[in-house]
Formats: sequence, C-alpha cells, structure tokens
Amino acid sequence: MSVQVEKLENNMAKLTIEVSAEELEKALDSAYQKQKNKISVPGFRKGKVPRAMIEKMYGAGIFYEDAANALMQQTYPSAIDESGVDIVSRPTVDVVQIEKGKPFIYTAEVAVKPEVTLGKYMGVTVTKVDTTVKDEEVDEALERERNNNARTISVTDRPVAMGDTAVIDFEGFVDGVAFEGGKGENHSLEIGSHSFIDTFEDQLVGKNVGDEVDVNVTFPEQYQAEELAGKPALFKVKINEIKAKELPELDDEFAQDVSEFDTLAEYKESLKKNLQEQKENEAKRTKEDEAIQKIIDKSKMDIPEAMIETQCETMIEEFAQRIAQSGLSMEQYLQFSGMTIDGLKEQVRPEAVTRIQSSLVLEQIAKEENIEITDADVDAEIEKMAANYGMEADKLKEYMGEGEKNSLKRELSITKAVELVMDNAKERAKAKTKKDKEAEAEAEE
Repeated sequence: MSVQVEKLENNMAKLTIEVSAEELEKALDSAYQKQKNKISVPGFRKGKVPRAMIEKMYGAGIFYEDAANALMQQTYPSAIDESGVDIVSRPTVDVVQIEKGKPFIYTAEVAVKPEVTLGKYMGVTVTKVDTTVKDEEVDEALERERNNNARTISVTDRPVAMGDTAVIDFEGFVDGVAFEGGKGENHSLEIGSHSFIDTFEDQLVGKNVGDEVDVNVTFPEQYQAEELAGKPALFKVKINEIKAKELPELDDEFAQDVSEFDTLAEYKESLKKNLQEQKENEAKRTKEDEAIQKIIDKSKMDIPEAMIETQCETMIEEFAQRIAQSGLSMEQYLQFSGMTIDGLKEQVRPEAVTRIQSSLVLEQIAKEENIEITDADVDAEIEKMAANYGMEADKLKEYMGEGEKNSLKRELSITKAVELVMDNAKERAKAKTKKDKEAEAEAEE
C-alpha cells in the first residue's frame, strides 16, 4: 500500500491510497465467498456457481462494491498512520480505480488539525464567583429530594392534570391515512413536558381513564419527515392509566428514610454542605470556562468546516445514546419534537465550535509549556477509572488499546494545561461600571 498526501485550502488534505492488485483480488474473492450462496444460476446448486460464471452473467463489477468497502475499512487506519497527517474529521471517500488485475485506488478528503497562534494565557483575569449557600436553596434541595422519593400512585378519582403521567395508546393519521412511526402502546407521557408536538399534551388534560380522545395537531413547517411537514394530523388516543406523585411528609422519619441522619435538621445541614461543594465546583468550572474563552478570543486558528461537522455529529450521537437510555429512539425523538437532524446540528454547532477551540488552545499550551504525561500518570488515572467502574486496574488496562491510552494521555495533558492557566489566573470582583470594564479589558491586553 502507498499513500500520497495533497494539501488543500482551509486546512483540508486529500489522501490518495493505492492498494496492490493482489490485495484487490483477495478482496474480490472474499466478496464472492460471502455472496455465492445468495446467487442462483440455472444448472448450478446455490453456492456452487463458479465466480467466473457469475461475473460473466452479471458483469465483472458485481463484487466491486463489497470488495472496495472491505479494502477501505482494512487500509484506511494504516493509511492515516503512514500519511503522518493529524486528521480531525471523518473522511469523504471516492473510488478512483477498481479493476481486476490493476491496483485499487481511492481518495479520502479530510480535515487537518489547524495550527494555533496563542494569545495571552498566563495571568488571565477571571470573575470572582459567590459560593454562599442561602437558606432558600437548601429548602429547594429538600423539596427536590422529597419529589425524588415520592410514591407514584395510580389515579382513578379525577381526570388528567398538568404534571401527571398519562399512560396512552396512540396512532396518528394524516388525511385519514396512518403514517409510519406514529403509533405506540402503553407510552408514558408526562403532561407538560412538551415532548410531543404542538398542543398534544394539553388536549389530554381533563380526560379520564378509559377515554378515547381525538387529538388534533399540526406538524411544524420544518419537520424532519417532509411528507408530514406543515400538515394537520389526527391522533387517536386511548388513556389507559393516570399516574401522579404522592409526596412524603418532611419530618425526622423522612430524614431517616433517605439518609444516614436521625433528624431533619441534621439532614438539612448535610444538604447545605453538599450544596456548598457543588457551588464551589461550579464556580471552578465557570472560572475555567471564562479563562479559556478569553484565551480563545486572543488566539488565532482556522477551523475547517469538516472538523465542525464531525464534532456536531459526535455530539448528536452522544445525545442519541442518552435518550436511548430512557427508551426513546432518535427517530421517535425527531418525530415528536418536530426537530430535524439539520436543526439539531445547528443547535449544537456553537457548543461544537467552543469544544474544538478549547481543545486546540489547551493542546497548544501543553505543547508550548512542554507538559508531558508519563506512564505513571496514565496508570494513576486508570486506577481512578477502575475504582469508579468497580474493576481491577490491571483488567481495565488490558482492555485498553494504544488508541485509548493515547487519548487518555491527551486528556490528561489538557487537564494539566487548565491547571497551569488557573494557577496563574487573577481573580477580580465583577466589574460594575463602564470604567471598571475598560480597566479589565486593558489588563487583558
């Protein structure tokens, strides 16, 4: 295999990857072996048709697609290593040549990690954050715990109200015809969560168990399913059950049930300490974010669009995994929220750009400050991870490949870069006047 690198504009590059004719022949034969049992030719039993006969009947290219896909999956990771290019996006692949007896050639257009010219990063000014815990915040935390420990009861003596959970069967129709993805059974819907489109949930308020309700809604104009966009829809809904929360009394018994404390007063004091710790951690993150943003604002980097696109896709995949844990597929989420994948990308784009910028400047700081991560640093972090997972560190280390270890080293170097920036940051009270703000701006120059 050989790899050629052509640098393009805007931190893009094109890799031209050539695989030998011998490797192509192996891939074609492998594709034939996988497909031969599915191909029928008169006079031959399935799986016994010679490859040459199949290629003669269906054309020489019948196995090209499978062979090309297999070869690209096999060779692309090695091609990245051989290229020496720091790739930061998924590739756009194009097959240049695929023909028996000749080398297989394909190209991969990728984004390259951009260079960063750092601005001031030592002595950055950050705003002091108040971490005082107020009594009303403790009361709010207590009320949240009360809600978390509420009993769910089945309601039979009243209709659906806001805040209830209605267990429903539903089926949606547009122009009298049921549409794909619009049907569900025993779905738990929190009334007031706005997880279903338009006024769907509002129209269930006041209905009773056993009621069959016609819910009329209109799909958004920018709906992900074009055939439904902007159209009125009728949902046939049956209410199977109404569920509500029953809150416990706030007393010493409640404290004993939810904590290791004997009295409500002791439990409240513990909540206050936890809130204090949370506020201090949040203040630390807030100041770090402010410092990093100021460094970004003073730095220069040209981020390729493909890098941003890849980050957006990664964030959407993370979101899909989170909602899957609640039993909702991405398709269902898009259906009921009225959102589109393109809409989601636009929504996450600002955070995606910030994530990229933060990583780039912190990696550059680590590079310029010669921050090195030793094997001992990695081992110590693996020990922490293993403790969190309830595993033995040696076992976790065995499961981790070189890629995961290198990624861990990168994360640790970024963490040390943040620590360096914050150790040298200056803390000031929030500017109250225009003059104060101007003075702060001058100090940042």
